[in-house]
Amino acid sequence: MHRRLFAGALGASVLAAPVVRAQVFDRPIRLIVPFAPGGTSDILARILGPSVGRQIGQNVVVENRAGAAGNVGADFVAKSAPDGSTVLLIDTGALATAPSLYQRLSFDPANDLAPVNLLIYAPYLLAVHPSVSANTPQELAALAKARPQALNVANSGVGGATHLTSLVLAQHWGAELTQVPYRGGAAALTAVSAGESQMLVNGATATSPFVRDGRLKGIAVTGARRFADFPNLPTFAELGWPGAEAGTFQGVLVRAGTPAVLVNKLDEAFRNAMAEPDNARRLADIGAETQSLGPDAFRSWMVRETEQWGRVVRANNIRLD
Repeated sequence: MHRRLFAGALGASVLAAPVVRAQVFDRPIRLIVPFAPGGTSDILARILGPSVGRQIGQNVVVENRAGAAGNVGADFVAKSAPDGSTVLLIDTGALATAPSLYQRLSFDPANDLAPVNLLIYAPYLLAVHPSVSANTPQELAALAKARPQALNVANSGVGGATHLTSLVLAQHWGAELTQVPYRGGAAALTAVSAGESQMLVNGATATSPFVRDGRLKGIAVTGARRFADFPNLPTFAELGWPGAEAGTFQGVLVRAGTPAVLVNKLDEAFRNAMAEPDNARRLADIGAETQSLGPDAFRSWMVRETEQWGRVVRANNIRLD
């Protein structure tokens, strides 16, 4: 009311200027990966980042802000300016488990972050160090039950989806295995390949090269079908194991309150980037299955995932504060 009464032509243009700026990307994009380099989120960011930059006419700079199972980087984005220039690329399992794990979480995933696109799904790959005597799923389950002290399980952080999946799996085997948390999947992979820990469940995207070159020994995979690179490895479903549908779901989010036009432009840019032939080939090569759920579908999916993982966290009485 007051603006219409008192703003002249010059005042109106000044008032309109922030709205105009909010509709375009006017600075480089910081693509925040809340895990260490070398993990699935990092690999995906570096594949798609250049193409997204071309789509929106800005450079995309990948920044790794690891810590607290993804919460450090997620909090950084949740507290950034709502202008679309700071973007989170994360394994959404970290966001789905956080509300149940932390009473004093420094941000609210549901209200402080706005979904942009659920990019890809990649199955988990259960692998062990080559020194582990078990070569089949049945042998590994028997070893875990008979000699649990022989298997320390590396995970990407306490309460993360890989931790919870391996925890439920060990319970199914009737084994109490020692869980060893690391700062992200890349660090967990390094630890198991070095023999520091003996077993892990981790995204196939990042884990496959370690199995391919013999640094790790593949045992089984999650997902609806056998992994193309390792057709001899059975699925959890074939084995009757829990967690058959688990895997790494990688998504992109921005600060809540970011104008819808910018959210939609980012959604479109990531969709187009994944569809580029070279990127599509690279994603297929690392076992990624395109999901490409837009903002509304992604939000609904996150609600369901948060409820599902919350039940697992509560059933195992896991709290981190």
